[in-house]
Amino acid sequence: MSAPRTCWRASIASVFPSLVRVAIFGTVIAGFPLPWSVFAQTKPIRHQELSAVSATGHADEDGYVGSTACAQCHANISASFARTRMGNSVTKVSPASVRKLPLPGSFYDQAIDRHFEVFSRNGKLFQSEFAQGADGEETFRATQEVKWIVGAGANGFGGLVQRGASLFEAPLSYYSTPQKWEPSPGYEQQDTGFNRPVLAGCISCHVGRPAPADQDTGKFGPVPFLQASIGCENCHGPGAAHVQAMKAGGSRSTGVHIVNPDRLSADLENDICMSCHEAGDSRVPRPGKTYQDFRPGTPLDKAVSILMVPIKRDAPDAHDHVQHYFEMSMSKCFRASSRQLRCATCHDPHVEPSREEAPDYFNRKCMNCHESSACRLSMEARQKTAPADNCIGCHMPQREAPETAHTSLTNHRILARPGEPWPEEAFEQTTPEMPDLVHLNRVRDEPDDLPAISRLEAYREIGERKPEYADAYQKMLGELEQSDPDHVSVQEGLGKRDLAAGEVEAAIVHLRRAAALSPERAIDQSLLSDALAREGHLDEAIAAGERAVGLDPYHALYQKSLVDHLIEAKQYDKAVAAMEHYMELFPEDDFMRKMLKIAQE
Repeated sequence: MSAPRTCWRASIASVFPSLVRVAIFGTVIAGFPLPWSVFAQTKPIRHQELSAVSATGHADEDGYVGSTACAQCHANISASFARTRMGNSVTKVSPASVRKLPLPGSFYDQAIDRHFEVFSRNGKLFQSEFAQGADGEETFRATQEVKWIVGAGANGFGGLVQRGASLFEAPLSYYSTPQKWEPSPGYEQQDTGFNRPVLAGCISCHVGRPAPADQDTGKFGPVPFLQASIGCENCHGPGAAHVQAMKAGGSRSTGVHIVNPDRLSADLENDICMSCHEAGDSRVPRPGKTYQDFRPGTPLDKAVSILMVPIKRDAPDAHDHVQHYFEMSMSKCFRASSRQLRCATCHDPHVEPSREEAPDYFNRKCMNCHESSACRLSMEARQKTAPADNCIGCHMPQREAPETAHTSLTNHRILARPGEPWPEEAFEQTTPEMPDLVHLNRVRDEPDDLPAISRLEAYREIGERKPEYADAYQKMLGELEQSDPDHVSVQEGLGKRDLAAGEVEAAIVHLRRAAALSPERAIDQSLLSDALAREGHLDEAIAAGERAVGLDPYHALYQKSLVDHLIEAKQYDKAVAAMEHYMELFPEDDFMRKMLKIAQE
């Protein structure tokens, strides 16, 4: 920039410390909450277009062939599954799909004074966010193309946008009950623009086969989804060996080289469902594993451990939100069956009854174990329910999900009557070795081999929502400092601990080690940058900050921190350039816009 930069140089030293650093950059990066899936160590995924693989009949390097290959022999099942919500969990936006959407739509968020729009143009789908000044003129407008739709519409659906190699949630979602476009989950209280990352741990349950480049930044491979919607191999495992055996003349009835969940133990079959339908309070990949490493027919706990805060006796029965297995395990049906009740006892993944068909469909499931005469209501009273004589309407009622607007979920505890207290077994889920967490998917009848590093990550994640677990995290961190000091999560945790305590030199030692152990993790570079700046090592701080921004360019706080350090180093030209770049990516930031204008003037 030319002439205005002279004024900028003259006034920057006083303008920025008073206006910018306090208001924007005062956030201590040591207090950043880590992404919840940051514990998983990245394994590269082969980025091969699965649809092309399916068409040729060849498998990729992990043995996946895609649902199209399965449909060649299992046409009826495939056609039925394609009509289910799982079979339509994610769809790529096309001109044909756009024509079916309720467009255009808009929403004004009064709390943050932001306007949002969703519309189509030339067969493509877009969302915009913009603001208006007092004169009615737009102060900014950000528009992104929506590439994928997530959700089949039972409660609603949302969109995904792609920026560079990263995927982000779109700000607006469509909710079926009010038939309106409103803020997507996570956008209700704050404006994150088009920068709320889609992490591997979240998308793994919505996509048939995602291809994340790492587990904690929202980066994906050249083909983000090797298979879009959930498909056959999500429950049956990679199909290459099975296809090859069938082509060689194998018998279909033998189920050669493929997982038939019906032939598994109840625990292993339920593990398949738990991989997506049990959230717990923390889901932690095993050391060296990722969410994509689970294979049907093997214990889920060998890839991902699910931990839950123990139920208290006075706790309300409010675990509806993706806690289906735990609820079922607390039902009398499950306990009376000696744990042999399975998710598939009532649910056929290949068939999904319509809303009208569901009462009779599930009544017949109940009658496989119960007599109709066992119902204590009179037939007259049963006929007066809406719909009439509906087992699940009384015993598995739906409730609004507080976590997500306009969303209802089914309680799977199969209550005999409303308000039924938790069974005594609900309070006996912990072990002497781990008295403060429930390991929901531990392999039964085997010693619980949950690694200490997994517990550390669970304590960290849960502690962000429940402060009473902060002490457990710090205690486990201290133990691992001695027993497993070469794990990046340990060194990162120690660095954050020391930063918070003001022991900056010690923090720098730990954070350098964390950055060396995992140089591709942006958060360690940003933490190190903050620590170095506190000690006055500004050149090193800027270099580390630039590495953090390069690794994760869509993380606003990393970029703000870098600007802060550039200002401290009196590199004002670079600071302004960094601010201008920031505004290109985050135009919704009104405060930064004002500061940039002051700087430019």
